[in-house]
Amino acid sequence: MFAEYKKYMIWDDTGFLLSKNKYNENSLIAEVFTKNHGKVSGIIFGGTSHKLKNYLQIGNKIHLNFNSKSENRIGYFKVEIQEALSPYFFDDQQKLSCITSAIHLVKILTAESQKNHFIYHLIENLYILLKNENWIQNYIFWELELFKLLGYDLEFKNLVEKKVVDNELQYISKSSIEKKIVPNFLIDKKLNTRDLKILLNGLKLVGDYLDKTILKPNNLTHPISRQHFINSLK
Repeated sequence: MFAEYKKYMIWDDTGFLLSKNKYNENSLIAEVFTKNHGKVSGIIFGGTSHKLKNYLQIGNKIHLNFNSKSENRIGYFKVEIQEALSPYFFDDQQKLSCITSAIHLVKILTAESQKNHFIYHLIENLYILLKNENWIQNYIFWELELFKLLGYDLEFKNLVEKKVVDNELQYISKSSIEKKIVPNFLIDKKLNTRDLKILLNGLKLVGDYLDKTILKPNNLTHPISRQHFINSLK
């Protein structure tokens, strides 16, 4: 009987809600990126109830108790709200779209049950940068840091050549297929800009890199949520 008990996996942790899908009339299957266990899926009984539905918002920080009979079977979550983060931004559609995009990137790019404290703290930092005036530029760097933590270190300075146009320094991509202007702030990170056109160009370049280097080799498509975020800025 003791040997049989040992097979159970029981632990407590905190994490950010990545996704939720209806499992049956009363329950949900949720994905959470936890501090000590990485990305984990579990069934939440009563997850569709009014009480739980109010704080099971994507991006919210929750405390959870996980219970599973086997490593190979989906487990069960008992959840409590730790910090309702998303509601702070309900009146700002751009920032809310940013959260949705960022959380979805973590969902599709991380592997199941691979602990990564750096990614956990990166998600925490997302809510801090959204309070800054220059949050769009900071979010672009947030995406680049996520890619770096996943093993894809994009250093734009190694991919460009300098060119002076109308007495202004420009950085042009070295690609033989298509020459693209790379915003200066992606090369010199001390520079700040609030020029929306420049920032949108930066988001597009990072998105092109995401598609070419990470998504397509893994048979993944560009997240619609990221495009919705970009559209919300226009």
